[in-house]
Amino acid sequence: MRAVTRVFDEDIDLNDFAGEDGFLFVRDGIGLAGRGVAARIEADAAVQFLKAIECDDSVGLAGCGPIAMGVLPFKPGASAKLIVPAVTIGKGPDGQRWITIIDNAEIPSPAARPVPAAADFSVRPGVEIATYLAAVAAARDAVRAGQLDKAVIARDIVVTSSEPINVHAVLLRLRASFGSSYRYSIDGFLGASPELLIGLDGATVSSHPLAGTTPRTGDPATDARLAAELLASPKNQIEHRVVIDVVHDTLLPWASYLDWEPEPSIVAVANVQHLGTRMQGQLSQPSPDVVTLAKALSPTPALGGHPQQAALDLIERVEGFRRGRYGGAVGWVDARGNGTWAVAIRCAEFSQDRRQARLFAGGGIVADSEPLAELAETQAKFQAMLSAIIRP
Repeated sequence: MRAVTRVFDEDIDLNDFAGEDGFLFVRDGIGLAGRGVAARIEADAAVQFLKAIECDDSVGLAGCGPIAMGVLPFKPGASAKLIVPAVTIGKGPDGQRWITIIDNAEIPSPAARPVPAAADFSVRPGVEIATYLAAVAAARDAVRAGQLDKAVIARDIVVTSSEPINVHAVLLRLRASFGSSYRYSIDGFLGASPELLIGLDGATVSSHPLAGTTPRTGDPATDARLAAELLASPKNQIEHRVVIDVVHDTLLPWASYLDWEPEPSIVAVANVQHLGTRMQGQLSQPSPDVVTLAKALSPTPALGGHPQQAALDLIERVEGFRRGRYGGAVGWVDARGNGTWAVAIRCAEFSQDRRQARLFAGGGIVADSEPLAELAETQAKFQAMLSAIIRP
């Protein structure tokens, strides 16, 4: 295989290049879009596979040359396949644009903007509400009994459409409302995640864990009050601290230094607000590749719990459904081990005929958690994908 990377002069919208059946990972217009499949490879072997591809790269930025994109499932150790697109277009933070073509693949034209279409939708629970509420109560009681510090309980809903759901249209709606989130589309798995799991560019490593959530109402005064209550909430601070400590402790053995914000800040997206703490540092050399780091961190306590194994065992026992790719990690890696991976949340899994989408949402359960309040939190989190799917 041979890859050629060159500066790309056309200002193509990455959403349009990915279109209905391509691959996308982008935030604030920066990221990658791919079309065609040059190879499907095991995640653990991705960097070695990419290094073996003959490469002519005149740009040299992270994400140039052959790349692999994909999703690491929620379950630790589960097999994960990544996709090497035949053609990839990238946009960097400095406005630089490039294109990578493998084995002289034909460059597809960007997809035409979708035409609005009417469809009938129905929404039903996947796991029953009673099952979810009982699972929250079981997790809360386990924390109170000292069996674990935190467990994340999730649920799913199923959206059925009378017409195929246009993935391209969903991506454009997500951009309109969640442009500052990591938006992704890979093999029928779409989402807009606000949470950076791990980023690696050379030796520079970064992460932005989130945990603790409150709604946004659209009223500035109400939202400011809710944000202040979130910052002052012992329940949410405990939930957040558990996540920060685990991410920090996981990265520290690889780092020559690691810095983080002393106090969490508010991260607001269109429909909810989170507690977030930024981390950045330098890795000792030789450093692990970004897939190794993503697998070490995933699932974080923000999606699984702590201690990890006790939380995963409880989730398996009480949650009532299989998460699959939800709650894992989604992103890309290049031949130098650079890449960006987000936590796979605010997402939907589409059926092959695109007439059905399964959406997921969850929340961290600690000793003070109340099942009906947790149910309301999932309802707020569902809105990101639900509105992007059913909005005409």
